[in-house]
Amino acid sequence: MAAVCQTRRALVEIPAPQPKIAARMRRSYLEILGARLDPSPAPRGRNSATNPKRVQSLDFGAMWSRGIQEQCEKMDEHHTPLSKQQLVQLIRSLILVEQSQEPRILASDLKYLQEDLQLKKTNVYRSIPYSRFGSNRDAHCYRKAYPHLLSFKVSCQEWGQVLLRNKEWDAVLEHTLMAWRYTSDLPQWDTVNHNALREQCYSILAAHSLTALQHYHPEPIRGRELLRRLKMAQLHSQSIVPCIQELQRVLGCADDSSMDTK
Repeated sequence: MAAVCQTRRALVEIPAPQPKIAARMRRSYLEILGARLDPSPAPRGRNSATNPKRVQSLDFGAMWSRGIQEQCEKMDEHHTPLSKQQLVQLIRSLILVEQSQEPRILASDLKYLQEDLQLKKTNVYRSIPYSRFGSNRDAHCYRKAYPHLLSFKVSCQEWGQVLLRNKEWDAVLEHTLMAWRYTSDLPQWDTVNHNALREQCYSILAAHSLTALQHYHPEPIRGRELLRRLKMAQLHSQSIVPCIQELQRVLGCADDSSMDTK
């Protein structure tokens, strides 16, 4: 008996026509960053109680979100590339945004800040091209290392500000002395003007320490240790002298040690 073959029809589902892709697909980096800052909806359930620290963090992020969105609108209107000043503001905004989302735990851990500074310093030296015949501290090498030097400076500035906002005065002093040591390890450039960024780092760190000392009264043993380390930091830059004088005033030994800072 011959087998009867029955033909089957395969039903193929025809997909719905897709909408046309918009002509402008690429978004600017500022738009993407602004989208990241939009606060997510609060979760539902038992654990949906309002956390005041979280609300403060979201308010801080929302504030930067509005500023970045305004920057996006200006960029869209003029269609111009980022200038050097706008790039610096963008880097600062990025750091502050990250700090507003996970800030205070990381800032309190000085080991994390030390690793961050070590990474920034390593990136500076990695960016410098090696030459057997010419100097690797000339203007060409400085231009290669400048973005990483700027990143190092911004890291010193913004992390110090986070510690000041948290009122962690002793941590501010430790961060200053730690960052001071890494700043002294940065390259010395052949052109004097190119070393200005290093001096800016010193000035920023000294300002942070001076602010902390105006609110912080350490114990005598701790104060003498800080005074000794601040005097060692003076060997790299005289910007630390106001901090030494303020700490001497706090400890009540300005008359005895006034000659050490000259």
